[in-house]
Amino acid sequence: MYLLDTNHCSLIFLKNQTVLDYIQEVGETNIATTIITVGELIYMAENSSYKEENLTRLEQFLADIRVYYVDDITAKIYGQIKAGLINKFGPKQKTKRQTTKITELGFDENDLWIAAIAIRNQLTLVSADTDFIRIQTVIDFSLENWRDNQ
Repeated sequence: MYLLDTNHCSLIFLKNQTVLDYIQEVGETNIATTIITVGELIYMAENSSYKEENLTRLEQFLADIRVYYVDDITAKIYGQIKAGLINKFGPKQKTKRQTTKITELGFDENDLWIAAIAIRNQLTLVSADTDFIRIQTVIDFSLENWRDNQ
């Protein structure tokens, strides 16, 4: 099962042929997304020039794709990822690490949640976001980038 990040869902809306070919190859029933990505897509549609049209397209898209949610196990994994990233990329002094924000290290909080959902459900995460490669340095998970054939 493949878990699409926001950038790959957006590429579907843009009719990116490379991504559409991958979906055809793996089968539409084998792709999913996260509730985090749903929130990001709603935000994008709400702020677009074609708000109503994009919200309608998004609603149709969401009717046909499985959405994974956060549960207590996902939250535990999220905490482990965040602690691992702070310890690896944050200040060496423990007292400074305690007040370091993950965004100060170049990570988006949502990406940590998306990675945690992928790990929790043993899914292959599909994203063009290089932050996930850095996240892989603290926890192992499957990652592909269909946009760039990786």
